[in-house]
Amino acid sequence: MGECAGNLGHASSSGNEVARILVLGLGNPILADDGVGWAVAREVHARAVRLVAREQIDLVEAAAAGLTIVSLLSGYDRVLVFDAILTGKEPPGTLYRLEPADLVTTPRLASPHDVHLAEAIALGRSLGQAMPEQVTVYAIEVADPYSFRESLTPQVAQAIPGIVEKVLAAEFGAS
Repeated sequence: MGECAGNLGHASSSGNEVARILVLGLGNPILADDGVGWAVAREVHARAVRLVAREQIDLVEAAAAGLTIVSLLSGYDRVLVFDAILTGKEPPGTLYRLEPADLVTTPRLASPHDVHLAEAIALGRSLGQAMPEQVTVYAIEVADPYSFRESLTPQVAQAIPGIVEKVLAAEFGAS
């Protein structure tokens, strides 16, 4: 996981408001490990509200993608996105830190309505939406994002506390 700055007490781009932060958990909680984004986002948010003003940080859990993301991100200065990833290259529970541009080459569904995160942000800006200046994607390597069940695999579930600690340290300077 790479380094990232984390000054959350700064003014927003308007200059007189506190920065608004969105903790966004993506996935489907009834598809085993695909729900890890929601689980990690909940834990990060629960801990982060102790580090910044509660009204400064929001939690959204969504099974959304593509153009729906525009409305979710609009109005925030900073967004932390949590989602599952299945590469098969690292053990389940491995945390990846990505930027929206890193996701440009991800495969899409066979639909012109399916846009990646960087495109959704650019589209929102072109439509005059107040889109975040900083978006960080945390992807968690999973073992089984396909089985119908509401629980994570043991490897992924056991990795959550360590993932949350890494994110809090990187994003909020928490130890």
